[in-house]
Amino acid sequence: MKSVSILSKENAAKIIFGICAAFSIFAVFAIILFVLYQSIPAFRAVGVLNFLFGSTWLPGWEDRVPEGGAEYSQIFGIAPMIITSLVLTFGAVLLGGLFGVFTAVFMAYYCPEKLGKLHVFSRIPLLRNFPLKGFFRQVINLLASIPSIVIGFFGLVVIVPLIRDMSPNQNGTGVLSAVIVLSLMIVPTVSSLSQNSLEAVPKEYYEGSLGLGNTKDQTVFRTMVPAAKSGILSALILGIGRAVGEAMAVYFVIGGTPGKFPDSLFKPVSSLTVTIVQEMGYASDGSIHKSALIASGFVLLVFVLLINLLLNFIKKDKVGGNSLFSRNLKASAPRAVGYTYRQTGIGQSILRAVSIAFAFIILFALGYLVVFIAVKGIPYLTPQFLFGESSNANVTLAPAFVTTGMIIALTLLIALPLGIGAAIFLNEYSKKGSKFVKTIRLFIDTLAGVPSIVFGLFGMIFFCGICNLNYSIAAGSFTMVLIILPTIIRSTEESLREVPDAMREGALALGSSKVRTIFKIVLPLAIRGIATSVVLSIGRIVGESAALIYTSGSTIRMPNGYGSTGSTFAVLMYRFQVEPVPGLGVNAMYATAVVLLGIVLCLNILVTALQKNLGKGGKEKKPKKESVRLKQESKAAPAAERA
Repeated sequence: MKSVSILSKENAAKIIFGICAAFSIFAVFAIILFVLYQSIPAFRAVGVLNFLFGSTWLPGWEDRVPEGGAEYSQIFGIAPMIITSLVLTFGAVLLGGLFGVFTAVFMAYYCPEKLGKLHVFSRIPLLRNFPLKGFFRQVINLLASIPSIVIGFFGLVVIVPLIRDMSPNQNGTGVLSAVIVLSLMIVPTVSSLSQNSLEAVPKEYYEGSLGLGNTKDQTVFRTMVPAAKSGILSALILGIGRAVGEAMAVYFVIGGTPGKFPDSLFKPVSSLTVTIVQEMGYASDGSIHKSALIASGFVLLVFVLLINLLLNFIKKDKVGGNSLFSRNLKASAPRAVGYTYRQTGIGQSILRAVSIAFAFIILFALGYLVVFIAVKGIPYLTPQFLFGESSNANVTLAPAFVTTGMIIALTLLIALPLGIGAAIFLNEYSKKGSKFVKTIRLFIDTLAGVPSIVFGLFGMIFFCGICNLNYSIAAGSFTMVLIILPTIIRSTEESLREVPDAMREGALALGSSKVRTIFKIVLPLAIRGIATSVVLSIGRIVGESAALIYTSGSTIRMPNGYGSTGSTFAVLMYRFQVEPVPGLGVNAMYATAVVLLGIVLCLNILVTALQKNLGKGGKEKKPKKESVRLKQESKAAPAAERA
């Protein structure tokens, strides 16, 4: 009798996929532990409470502290930066949240599929069939894809001068400029997720409200929006996570004055992330100053983790529409007195007008951003600036092309197997209600919410320091693996979920093993979704700057391998802001921004094409001729019976 191996091929595959899925748990704990370990010197020298609630930030005085270190508490206090970060986040969510939610309402209920449905354009042949709703959806997706450093640069050259003209002290940088820039960044997140929540509300609610005599506006704002409140609240919380951890966009417009409380909209201040970006470059290794900057990142990480926990609590505690309507029914009990009638719906009509206006304001803002940067930057996109040899006297973008390609290649080489393996475990091997799977999903969401600047600090500590990679393209690539891993897992898992179970059952019934079924049947059918995740990941790598500044460096030289430093396009924009290019100045930033926008636009078009070819629910559409033939046969059948 043959002995059966405990570690069979099936069990080995399940273990490998489980390890890939559990990698996110190890990654989150590693980030927390290593960032905390490097923060301990500052906490010990300054004191945790003094560090959190101190109002003075004077790193230049560090050398004057006596040997005992009793005066460190009077130098490193981050209370002003914490307050500034909270004020910026609240203002951005208030402004961007309003625009995002109202834009979602417009997209879900008021935006027609074709432009010809609007009376003004119904008689114009060229515009009648223009896909207005699809166009708006692409605008939101494009705005979400634009790198934060490009939006920050747009804020520097457009928003800051406008604010300066209306400022009482002739200063354009500060809280107001930063809030506007952050609002532009979180609008796509809030709008997309809110639209999904609104469209997920059962249609019976909409039809029932209209059947009871309500107008469309009353139905939308009194029934549908309240029924989707949990999803909208989740979108706002995700917007908070995006705003509180943003670094590069705020860096351009906030003024960068640490230690100042935000008591004015027009006063230069500094947030936690901006202080790290500004001062990490000249903080010496092993100093309390550098430890204090890392400790600021740890405080930021704690904020984001708390936000993620709150988001998961809200997801778990979602309230359905039935309880909403039962509550309304209980509140509308019959009265003993006579009825009084009054006209209602005026407020909802105003809200409809607001939603339409906000949606077109977002459209105008994106169009102005793209056109403004294109007009300013295209004249400087010369062959020499794009592909010439780069030196201190003649800076070009040629090294950025090579560095970006190298980081994309190594990052995807590592992240794709990890992400696909994790998605296979979660979709093909996990049991419903498993606590282990719930834990993995929680840590994947947590990893997705970690700010880029914290990833950069972890990469600098672990890959550059402990692994002794120094500032290198390899260190930047390893850091980017952690950043794009949640995107690959989510997108791949969604595409695997769309593969019909009948395909798996058929392969298993024919004698195929589970592993063979996954690799020969399931993955090939999900390849378009996996390709979509690859394109999205490339877009994230191209637009990333904060994490790569402290891992791959910001050199302008051509890299000679993965062990050398290198700069991507986004990092070069930061470098051009710190050290303007001789002979070009700010025009080099315009030209680099045009290249970034061009790459993002191409990737956005590619994602749209992949999603369009993917279809809905993994179901194949019937050919048009076949559907016409079946329809004709169905009409002809009754006539034949009568004959």
